[in-house]
Amino acid sequence: MGVPAPVNEKLNTVFGAAARDARMRLGLTQADVAERVGIAMEVYSRMERGRMLPRAQNLRRLCDVLAVSADALLGVGPGPSPVASRAPRREEESAELRRLMRTLRELDPARLKAVSRVVKAMVSVLPAAPASAPVVRKKAAAKKRKPAG
Repeated sequence: MGVPAPVNEKLNTVFGAAARDARMRLGLTQADVAERVGIAMEVYSRMERGRMLPRAQNLRRLCDVLAVSADALLGVGPGPSPVASRAPRREEESAELRRLMRTLRELDPARLKAVSRVVKAMVSVLPAAPASAPVVRKKAAAKKRKPAG
């Protein structure tokens, strides 16, 4: 006998909401999560919408990527778990950088090398980053502290 439909629907809904909340807390897109878990974005999207649950092997990967416990995703425990919090966080990365990284991962080695050379050449001729960039602020602050001499 399987799980009664209302119970299964409730579990799907709870799981989807918990996964969406965890993803948004980390500033990730559905595509980011799907890529890191190794599933199609459409599959992950169905999970968030409460249309399906992950297989056991993908549940563990989702816990790692979303930095939450399986209990939290299944609605039976607290949020982030100490074990899952070891997952790398990409909050500081912009959506544009994540999209670029996805594109680069899809390139074959020869094309990746060519793109790398083009980027290095372009960066070498670009003007310095604006003062709002964190690296520039640190350098500027260090220069201000040095005595003139």
